[in-house]
Amino acid sequence: MKRILRLLLAIPLVASAERELIWPDGKMPDAQPHQIAAMTDVSKKNEFNADEWRHPYIEWFAPPQKPNGCCMILVSGGSYRNCCDVGLIRIWNERLSALGCQCVNFVYRTPWPEGMPFYATAWQDAQRAVRVVRSEAKKRGFSSDRIGVMSMSAGSHLATLMATSSMTPAYGKIDELDETPCNVNLVCAFAPAFVMTDGVGRPNTRQGAAIDVALDDCFKFDGATCPMCLLHGGCDIYSPNGSAEIYRNLHKRKIPAELHIVPDKGHGAHGFERAVEFMRRMGWLGELKKPVLLASRFTSDESRAVHVKEDLWPDGKIPDFDERQTVPYLEWHIPAKLTTKAALVVWSGGAYKSSSPKSFEVEPVRRYLNERGMAVVTVDYRHPRPKPPLAKHTAAWQDAQRAIRIVKTEAKARGLDPERIGVMGSSAGGHLALMCATTSMSASYWPVDEMDKIPCDVQWAVCVYPAYVLSDGVNGPNKSRGDGTECNIVPEFAFDLSTCPALFLHGDADGYSSMNSVKAWERMRRMGIQSELHIMAKCAHGFIKSAPPGTGAYNWMDRVWDFLVAKGFVTEGRK
Repeated sequence: MKRILRLLLAIPLVASAERELIWPDGKMPDAQPHQIAAMTDVSKKNEFNADEWRHPYIEWFAPPQKPNGCCMILVSGGSYRNCCDVGLIRIWNERLSALGCQCVNFVYRTPWPEGMPFYATAWQDAQRAVRVVRSEAKKRGFSSDRIGVMSMSAGSHLATLMATSSMTPAYGKIDELDETPCNVNLVCAFAPAFVMTDGVGRPNTRQGAAIDVALDDCFKFDGATCPMCLLHGGCDIYSPNGSAEIYRNLHKRKIPAELHIVPDKGHGAHGFERAVEFMRRMGWLGELKKPVLLASRFTSDESRAVHVKEDLWPDGKIPDFDERQTVPYLEWHIPAKLTTKAALVVWSGGAYKSSSPKSFEVEPVRRYLNERGMAVVTVDYRHPRPKPPLAKHTAAWQDAQRAIRIVKTEAKARGLDPERIGVMGSSAGGHLALMCATTSMSASYWPVDEMDKIPCDVQWAVCVYPAYVLSDGVNGPNKSRGDGTECNIVPEFAFDLSTCPALFLHGDADGYSSMNSVKAWERMRRMGIQSELHIMAKCAHGFIKSAPPGTGAYNWMDRVWDFLVAKGFVTEGRK
């Protein structure tokens, strides 16, 4: 009897797919009479015969026209009760094949087995399927160490097992094929379900965020754990905290990973392009292109019609004046044709020791937004750091609150809406932007004039690799990488009643840890605030300065625009 029965069938999903059973006859472990292995476009047909679909299988889709040497196993969701993502599998195959990937549809046994964990038989099937795929790598023209997974929902729970726990046997050896490793080398997991203990086999009953809720211990994070890209909707009933917790465990182990959480989205496969950017960054879609300087991409001020500079403080009224520090000011940059009445206030990083509106963290951003018809206000806050006992950020915080009040005061006269003001900063500037987002009800200085009676709250914040957020990195890079429960958010962030949504952009390899952004996002979610989070693999501090085209580090400003559109601060689509 042959190890595998191969059938060329005209199946509904893709007519040219080649179906391959993964278990030899009579050797499938823990066979149960109520289980089938079929996509729902097959199983829901009136003429469906369950006895013809008892055996899990893979479907080899047509090889790509320009192979890149990798294979992607596609895994449907369906709560482990069926395999329902017929449309997603079709779309993923089309898109990934166009990128050069050999694609394989993996169909596992459902519904839940009796007397076993709900995922047990599917996990057995998954380990065997990987072995079958790896055994045919040479013949089919891809590398045996370039086997990845793209998955959805319960399929992402299964993919996370495949990524983190391949060294734990799901079944006893049945033949020589089981000596082949069953680890995968990369996973893109959309909306993983059932991963937190308040949602094992069901939607999360406490949003995956209660103090007595943890990641399910079925995930071992063993020595073969591979890089992962986790993508989740912020309003998913299968909590996005599950993806954040998986990311946390990968980060602790220094395994390259990405985390993308899109606000106000429910259960679904959100952000395919982010997965592609991850695969490109990891070298799976060919050689990375040469990095391009951000400043070289945005060099023109032609769209700017108004450029006005003004001081922040009346003469002699600078609070906590220090003659060592620079004189703070702001500059208005208003396009000739406004497409929105919203405005963004931007400042740079510099460890609170320096600041520059001409930096790569500011000038390209204001040009990008001006080109799209949005007003930008740049701020040069006081530096270097003030003398003790003042905190390192005190003078900059005072300048930021004053700048917001000036923008609100002058907004209407400049054709803008004083109730549609956001802030943005990078590194120390990201720390400052987060302070403006979370702590506007705390006064940073005694009022100097009538303007200081105006509230300094903002409607959104963009925090790019924010520094100094956690207790292990108060004055520099995070000493313990921001990992562990002992690394808490520092007290200057009040998270008061005026706290607004934020967009966080961070590099996974940043010494100013990506956990700064992850933990701030978690705090906001507990408050019921839908923020957006993008952690990008293999990106260090200052990653926006220069990046390879086609990666998330190159396309990051589009995430800013998309965030503004999605939140309704900008009603027009991208130019």
